[in-house]
Amino acid sequence: MVDVPTKMQYVKFGNTGLKVSRLCLGCMGFGDPKWFNWLIEEKESIEVIGEVYKRGINFFDTANCYSNGKSEIILGKAIKQFNMPRGRIVVATKAAIAVHDDMSFNPAPRDDPNFVNRFGASRKHLFDAVDESLKRLDLDYIDLYQIHRFSDDVPLEETMRALHDIVQSGKVRYIGASAIPAWKFQKANQIAEKNGWTKFVSMQNLYNLIYREEEREMMPYCEDSGVAVIPFSPLAGGILARKPDVKTSRSDHANRIKSVYVKTREEKDVDIIVDQVVAIAEKRGVTPAQVTLAWELSKPYVTAPIVGITKIKHLDDLIGGLDLELTKEEIEALEKNYYPRPPMPFGF
Repeated sequence: MVDVPTKMQYVKFGNTGLKVSRLCLGCMGFGDPKWFNWLIEEKESIEVIGEVYKRGINFFDTANCYSNGKSEIILGKAIKQFNMPRGRIVVATKAAIAVHDDMSFNPAPRDDPNFVNRFGASRKHLFDAVDESLKRLDLDYIDLYQIHRFSDDVPLEETMRALHDIVQSGKVRYIGASAIPAWKFQKANQIAEKNGWTKFVSMQNLYNLIYREEEREMMPYCEDSGVAVIPFSPLAGGILARKPDVKTSRSDHANRIKSVYVKTREEKDVDIIVDQVVAIAEKRGVTPAQVTLAWELSKPYVTAPIVGITKIKHLDDLIGGLDLELTKEEIEALEKNYYPRPPMPFGF
């Protein structure tokens, strides 16, 4: 097995001067099981965040919609409970998806009079949402504020000017985006550059061994432009972390994720890729999760994969893989059976 490194690795966040840990803790799993049944509740969540911090991770990603605000509240409480110096940690959150008063999930309730201005990327919603996130996090500022999804009915100029003004207000340090088409992401940054506004410095997108569509346009653009890439779901909801016949409490969630990847073809290529991950892991004496992570980190455009863990042993497993380097032949073996997918749905 690869030993857990004594020190966490840190990298530059794209073209910025910010430094982040090589792994980012995704906080979607912290909240209320009524939102998704695999989530863990507040007490256990805070304990996990504390252990993650002790292991050198300084980068935390959440969103206002996760458990309808509960995830942000939990992260804020953990920061206070463990006396994390504000200058030491990097807190990222997202806005655009509706936050409900209960544990329901409807990202864009267009016909609900209570929500017509409570989702999307309009100036009004973003100004309201950043204040609400700061209150839940109990922080004075957010390091990275991300557009969770763009809405086609809001001009990009309005969104980019609003984000620039939020940065100028001191409430946010940097801005990023998540899961949007490459052409729209590039256009948004071009609009910002033309007007002298704050540009996006990061892209949070779906990227792993069984969903590589971002290699066509987004990854080349980010690498060429110096945009940090922080992929979510690097283990594909656990599909790439274990043998295909192993079931866990998150298996149903993983199956839903798999349905995003496989729409036009049988799932044979997914199973072949997973089998190859397992074969390399067994040959190298490491775990499938470590092989999967090593593949992702072999890509020069990947800054810090977002790992959503609810058990510390899983984090230690991933940290133990940071020093694992795959051979050229192993990378080719992992990639050769990939079959192109339809792109994941963008926006709402």
